[in-house]
Amino acid sequence: MSDLETFRQHKDRFFELDPHSPLSEEQKGSFQGLDYYPEAPELRFVVRAEPFKEQSEVQIQTSTGDVGAYLKYGRIAFEVDGQPAELTVFIGKDGNPFVPFADQTSGNETYGAGRYLEPEALGEEKFLVDFNLAYNPWCAYSSHYSCPLPPAENRLQVPIRAGEKAFPK
Repeated sequence: MSDLETFRQHKDRFFELDPHSPLSEEQKGSFQGLDYYPEAPELRFVVRAEPFKEQSEVQIQTSTGDVGAYLKYGRIAFEVDGQPAELTVFIGKDGNPFVPFADQTSGNETYGAGRYLEPEALGEEKFLVDFNLAYNPWCAYSSHYSCPLPPAENRLQVPIRAGEKAFPK
């Protein structure tokens, strides 16, 4: 079993059994696991971020109309099926990198409001960006959550067929 398969099994178990799961008790009763794309090694990148000259705090709109504060850190560039793509990396209040994004699968194959990535900082402005770990925000499972929405600059014109698919409601 691959590391990704093990990770997905643990996540499914958390969603089904943990009291901190975003699923309601009713949803847990019929839960059969999250729906994932097959592992896509070609959507796993080590990239160098291009930090912004001025890293300012920005407000990102949430699914409930609130806003959240993030540091706008820099841009990462990569290719998907030969097409160039770029995303902005934000830094959350916890100090961790955060990439909310939408792509050409959003609203069809994946959650309409977009998905999230948490790239791994490798030092020297490098990040491990693994779209196989792209996940739905908790508002995809329940309206009780307020989730940051991907800003316009993180709306990709390419499909990212990796990570979690849409959750049926």
